[in-house]
Amino acid sequence: MKRVVIAGEINVDLIFTGVPALPQFGHETLAQTYVQCPGSSSMILAMGLARLGDPVRFVGRCGNDAFGRFCIDALRERGVDTAAVIADDDLRTGVTVAMSSNVDRALLTWPGAIAELTADNVSDAVLAEAQHLHVSSYYLQAKLRPQLGELFARARAHGLTTSLDPGSDPEQRWGSELIDVLRHVDVFLPNKSEACAITATDAPEEALRALDNGSTRVVLKAGSRGAMTLDAGKVLVAPAYATQAVDTTGAGDSFNSSFLHAWLRDLPLLDCLRWGNACGALSTRGIGGTAAQATADEALALIEAR
Repeated sequence: MKRVVIAGEINVDLIFTGVPALPQFGHETLAQTYVQCPGSSSMILAMGLARLGDPVRFVGRCGNDAFGRFCIDALRERGVDTAAVIADDDLRTGVTVAMSSNVDRALLTWPGAIAELTADNVSDAVLAEAQHLHVSSYYLQAKLRPQLGELFARARAHGLTTSLDPGSDPEQRWGSELIDVLRHVDVFLPNKSEACAITATDAPEEALRALDNGSTRVVLKAGSRGAMTLDAGKVLVAPAYATQAVDTTGAGDSFNSSFLHAWLRDLPLLDCLRWGNACGALSTRGIGGTAAQATADEALALIEAR
């Protein structure tokens, strides 16, 4: 396979687990443990693809600081090509504080350099050596966002397929411009809440139909309900896999990596959903989005066990 190019955000996750309740101003809350680990949807997806054996090149911007160097080292250790990552002395690497309980989690993010990536940073030379381009965190990448349609069109002109995970909109505006960008996207990977917010619908099945433009494969991650997409006008559902989850951080991004791993190999659509569900579930075995990401053998074993 030729490379998968990830054009995305770089930040560190500081994850506090065993949090009994969300902290309140004026009060102190104790966590059971804490880890520093690679963060961002794009990094987790890139490292998940690399774990599955796919060649990956990461394009991004970060600060030339301790957090930035930590992230670059983590990508390299997983086998991701970081030659196109720009570590800038004038920027600071973003950071997310994640607080996780047994039932839910909350995120606090300082974006830092996340907003600085532009379409020009993704060169034609990088695209010429790849077969697929993926972008995550549409709403966080402020400079890339208005250029994204042009970038995807340029990637397609080079013969690449494309995919997009919107992520959450911190401003809760969602906007209609994303719908136009989807004309240039082969695979769209929102979760249930994102898809419903973008389409102003209440149910994932409604959101799937509202997002159907006749050319983009919309794959909707629905948590305990598994994953779903439209196939010949009907909703195709692959049930979720049950695991003893330690931390759900990045499970959707690990789903993305394994769905794309299967989709790029032209596996049947239902098998692609199963691969996504398997790797999403297995990633929750450890703290952070990348520590417990599955190998291809582990994912296949879980799929075949069912």
